Amino acid sequence: MASPDEKVAFVSNLNGTSLTEVSLGSLLAPLCFLSRGLFLIVFQLGKGVLPLSRISHLLLDFTTLIMPLVLSCTALSDVLHFVIVCIAAIDFAVLSLVYKSRKQGSFSTAIDRFVGSRVESNTVPFVTVFRVLVNVKTAISILAVDFSVFPRRYAKTETYGTGVMDFGVGAYVMANALVCPEARGKHTHGSKLSHVLKQSVSVWPLVLLGFVRLASVKSSGYHEHVTEYGVHWNFFFTLAIVRIVASALLALFPVRSSWILALIIGGAYQVILETTGLKAFLIRSDERRGFLQENKEGIFSVVGYIAIYMAGVQVGRYLMQSRASVQEWIGAIRNLLLTSVVLFCALYVCQTYTEPVSRRMANLSFCVWTVAQAMLFLSCLSIGDLLLLFSKVISDFPLVSTSWYPYQKKKSDQTRDKMDALCLIQAVNRNQLLYFLLANLMTGLTNVFIDTLNSSDALSVAILLLYMFVNSSLIFILHINKITIKFW
Repeated sequence: MASPDEKVAFVSNLNGTSLTEVSLGSLLAPLCFLSRGLFLIVFQLGKGVLPLSRISHLLLDFTTLIMPLVLSCTALSDVLHFVIVCIAAIDFAVLSLVYKSRKQGSFSTAIDRFVGSRVESNTVPFVTVFRVLVNVKTAISILAVDFSVFPRRYAKTETYGTGVMDFGVGAYVMANALVCPEARGKHTHGSKLSHVLKQSVSVWPLVLLGFVRLASVKSSGYHEHVTEYGVHWNFFFTLAIVRIVASALLALFPVRSSWILALIIGGAYQVILETTGLKAFLIRSDERRGFLQENKEGIFSVVGYIAIYMAGVQVGRYLMQSRASVQEWIGAIRNLLLTSVVLFCALYVCQTYTEPVSRRMANLSFCVWTVAQAMLFLSCLSIGDLLLLFSKVISDFPLVSTSWYPYQKKKSDQTRDKMDALCLIQAVNRNQLLYFLLANLMTGLTNVFIDTLNSSDALSVAILLLYMFVNSSLIFILHINKITIKFW
């Protein structure tokens, strides 16, 4: 069994990968999501009977959504571009098959019918999928990083660089911001003070989990990468403080100005890093004395995460606007994609004239990169959902869960509810914090009983798949029994 020091060294002093490779990874999950929906449509066109059995739906979702993500960051990581091309080709072939099965009309007629159609606009499905997939990718990465089959370039960087896991922590903050009360316009009831107090109280599970993790790590001798957050700090504390501070700021300033707050906070923090000794203080690896020095990375990086959260509120507020037609959503998705391009250009400027991306400090470059990459991921998911909606419209089969439903005056609510009740995405969405907690718990247990560092590649992948299947199955069982673990 590898020692804690060996495990710490294994995840230390890393420099990440290229921006291109991280962006390339944003294409895989939307293609897998599209594959899952197209399978259900083709199955129905072949006179198959839906819904399937519970275990069949669980296996379908696990095989199409989770297994490819596990393999892409382990055994298939060096041929990721080839995997994406292959899945895209298969999806295109199936889309062509669905199109050819339509009853009548030319291609232009089908496009006109699609663009002019309406969707049920009470939810934004691709936002839900984004939040769930960020959670799933996080669950995979926190255990996979301890195995040698997981590429070191994907792990969190030491000081500067863009690792996949670096984006993961920023994306997790962004995912929470997209659906916060302020983004959904749910903060206007009652006084602003009562809203801030309510939000402050609501984070107590995160604070509790932070202390539980701290106690368990210290008592078990679990390996710690101190330069990640510090000696006592962890990501649960960061999430709690970001939520409280963001609620207070959005009570003082208009929510529509949250993007301005994001710029001011991120920009001011970068100026302080450049003009004071704070940057040197954060990077310095000498002896740590006192609470501030011991936890400097976790404490000061909160500022950058607040900026990311504010940007996420703005994006969420834009996406939550009521849109009933496909044409309106095409315009919104175009704006998402264009904003992502603009932010990537801004990232180039930031890295050229200030400093490279640093998750450790959560500097301005990290904030801009996180938001740009998250919006690219959202754009890819929304385009995948549009293609799936097009398939639904021309095939007259709307019952694919966690995707846009074509507007219907008479809804097949009973069958739709059955499909939603058997959807793994809906299952994770129902209990997202519990899913994240289970992943952390199972990661710790796996490291206790298995020598992750010296496991063969084949065994490592098998363990990761089993770990994800067990985690997914537990959440799925809660979902089909309509159990939501939320007592705060």
